[in-house]
Amino acid sequence: MSEQDDGFITTTVPTTDPYGNGADTTPAAGLISQYVKDLSFENPNAPAIFQNQTAPAIDVQFNIASAQVGDDVYEIVLRIEVKAEAEGTVAFLVDLSFAGLFGLRNFPAEHLQPFLLAEAPRLIFPFARRVLADAIRDGGFPPLLLEPIDFASVFLQQQEAAEEAIGETVGNA
Repeated sequence: MSEQDDGFITTTVPTTDPYGNGADTTPAAGLISQYVKDLSFENPNAPAIFQNQTAPAIDVQFNIASAQVGDDVYEIVLRIEVKAEAEGTVAFLVDLSFAGLFGLRNFPAEHLQPFLLAEAPRLIFPFARRVLADAIRDGGFPPLLLEPIDFASVFLQQQEAAEEAIGETVGNA
């Protein structure tokens, strides 16, 4: 828009800044880094276990932990434990703690826990899966390729269980 007044041309340019004060209030999340925090592989019955022709029964357990480690920085640790047994003999044990550092800025409080305990583990899981498979393969066994885990569903189940436990505690005097 231009106006001419006393020989001067004045141009008004509409602002494209959606924030009146220039502050960025948009929620943002980013993966800063990911790393192996702890890895343990045990093959307690080698070399005898390699003579066993029976496929081992495999038990997989996982746990998720989160901690704030700085301003707007959170560490998510995905811990995966695997125990393989064949005919009552331990074939191998693996304990992996794989972590990711996430930067979260302007995150609404009601979205923080779902992100930290569902979305963040989903993002780092493929990398933890590869580390686990490589460790098992390097231990002399066929690599274990874990099926994808629906962390959002697990989070919702835990939330529902916690709400039911609170309801039972409040209902029983």
